[in-house]
Amino acid sequence: MIKSMTGFGRGEAGDETRKIVVEIKSVNHRYLDLNVKLPRKLNAFEVEIRNFIKSRIVRGKVDVYITLEETKEASDILHYNTHIADMYMENIRKMSQDYGIPFDVTATSLARFPDVLEMTDAEDDDEMLHLFLMDALTTATDQFVENRSQEGMRLRQDMLAKMDEMSSYVTTLEERSPQIIEEYRERLQTKITDLLGDHAIDETRIASEVVLYADKVCIDEEMVRLRSHVEETKHMLADGGEVGRKLDFIAQEMNREANTILSKSTDVEIAGIGISLKTLIEKVREQIQNLE
Repeated sequence: MIKSMTGFGRGEAGDETRKIVVEIKSVNHRYLDLNVKLPRKLNAFEVEIRNFIKSRIVRGKVDVYITLEETKEASDILHYNTHIADMYMENIRKMSQDYGIPFDVTATSLARFPDVLEMTDAEDDDEMLHLFLMDALTTATDQFVENRSQEGMRLRQDMLAKMDEMSSYVTTLEERSPQIIEEYRERLQTKITDLLGDHAIDETRIASEVVLYADKVCIDEEMVRLRSHVEETKHMLADGGEVGRKLDFIAQEMNREANTILSKSTDVEIAGIGISLKTLIEKVREQIQNLE
């Protein structure tokens, strides 16, 4: 299956006290550039997150945003420091004995002393957080990959249509190429006849000139290679997988053949086809840049 390098996915999981949301988006990139942003409480899972995504994604600039939403009840608790309260009580009792004053400490007054009661973060259930995280991450990644696959299917169809168009250009070149040789022979013979009049024409010399011309403008090799590149591209698009880099190389080779055809061309029609080929190849290369 062909996949695009652009895509988006979202997943969430949690309970009545907390929720983890994962969003994944990507754009084109030569390699895999993975950026993960997550809250401090989930830092311990970053390596696992990265490995999970790398197992599903090969190329692209991928940004992963993870948020943890908690209710106040879930995130904070009032903590009673018994050790500190014991020390307060022990020292106040001793002061009462030393100075002969009443020992009249109440629970309310004790609670007002520093650090006896304090607000702290609730102890995180790492196992439950991990479960929610992987659930949300899996959902987001599945959606992300499916989004990429759908876009890849559209790119594949467009590129196959362009390959068919390119094949038709090559067919026209194959038909036109022999004609320009014969047309050159006729022009050369007409020119010599005009110059020599009734004098005998050296057919051997004409044949020799035609051979030199044919060798100069011959594009047989370029047409064969172009046809081969088109067929190889079709096969790769049919087979699927991570084909972006390979197809990019093939597109460069196609462009090289089109440039050579243009440089050899002395015929207006072939030159026009060469320009059309280069334009089409450039469109194909732009599409290839989107493939994983």
